[in-house]
Amino acid sequence: MLFSRTKSTMVTAADALPDNAQPVATAEHHFINGRPLQGPFPEGLQTAMFGMGCFWGVERMFWKLDGVWVSAVGYAGGYTKNPTYQQVCTGQTGHNEVVLVHFDPAVISYEDLLKIYWEGHDPTQGMRQGNDAGTQYRSGIYVFSDEQRQAAEQSKEAFAVRLTAAGYGAVTSEIVYAPTFYYAEDYHQQYLAKNPAGYCGIGGTGVTCAIGTGA
Repeated sequence: MLFSRTKSTMVTAADALPDNAQPVATAEHHFINGRPLQGPFPEGLQTAMFGMGCFWGVERMFWKLDGVWVSAVGYAGGYTKNPTYQQVCTGQTGHNEVVLVHFDPAVISYEDLLKIYWEGHDPTQGMRQGNDAGTQYRSGIYVFSDEQRQAAEQSKEAFAVRLTAAGYGAVTSEIVYAPTFYYAEDYHQQYLAKNPAGYCGIGGTGVTCAIGTGA
């Protein structure tokens, strides 16, 4: 039954919370650089999406990078349309906390972003990241093209070898084509810039990732 499952067990479509009619209210502009979160975006940008645990700390990793034009946090990979944070936290929507990154490939490559992804968290923990447990904290790469999928799969294979050598278990990261992205509430966007002392429960493995060719 629905309420006998744990937050670390993926909910089924049949048992997921019902859809919401409207999306949550979110920020119009990036708190740091003032750029529009939902566009319009300059020509030539590409998009990436990652799940690495609590999205507050993850977003900070990416907004600092040269070549990242704008970042945003939200929910993806579940069943409930227009979910709220409170609903996602129940584990009954199936959504993951993710970061959406619009980047300039002439400045920073997708492989560079993958390197940040693999080194920035522990991708062997299943439905958790550090002390944060639940399906919303699972590791995932959500790709927007066949080229991104190939790069993601190659990077996973390369990094898994290094993790095994360092004594870690199997990589549990999912690599799937990007599902619908739902923007998180206003206060979640660039949360650690607004709250510098805020909680950040993610951490890397200390293992480096030598992949790709870089920008």
